[in-house]
Amino acid sequence: MVKGPKEKKERSLGEHLHLKGDRCNSPKCAMVRKPYKPGQHGPNGRRKQLSDFGRQVAEKQKFKVTYGLHERTLRRLFERAEESQKGTDRELLELMERRLDNALFRLGFAPSRSAARAIVVQGHIIVNGRKTRSPGYEMKSGDVIRVREESRSKGAFRELSEKLKEFDVPSWLALDINMLEGKVVGDPQVEPPFEINLLVESFSK
Repeated sequence: MVKGPKEKKERSLGEHLHLKGDRCNSPKCAMVRKPYKPGQHGPNGRRKQLSDFGRQVAEKQKFKVTYGLHERTLRRLFERAEESQKGTDRELLELMERRLDNALFRLGFAPSRSAARAIVVQGHIIVNGRKTRSPGYEMKSGDVIRVREESRSKGAFRELSEKLKEFDVPSWLALDINMLEGKVVGDPQVEPPFEINLLVESFSK
């Protein structure tokens, strides 16, 4: 996973990846204030035309940064996806989306995937009646996620029910606002956020 300030990563890749939660939807967002690559040349610098290899590397970086994955984890998911009859690209995206931290983000329980990872590690989340501290836990159809009862009066959870009233949950998830509970009701149905075929090509070599 690329290290360093999240918004600097976005500017370097030239893509609005929404890594900072609510800040990304405000005028404070770095991609709004400084929509150019970081460095000494500032807004006058030009982005180089990437080679095919360069585009593959860039797409891999976007996936790693967006989903918060290390190279080893991403390769492991790719190797699993290769065995699927759905197609490597489709299966790889589903495996990413099925991660617990991503499901929490998609349900609106956290403003970003990094924030979702934090609340999992801190022990605020229950899956199928048991506390889990693994952000990469793979959610399956029928699995139920909820905020631990003892955590509902803490921090951001206090106002979460009110915020979720206006949140648009994807069709493969169901949300019970009052119980702060979500359920996986099908396979992830999302459009690839980037050119996932380039990611597949980079690992296939």
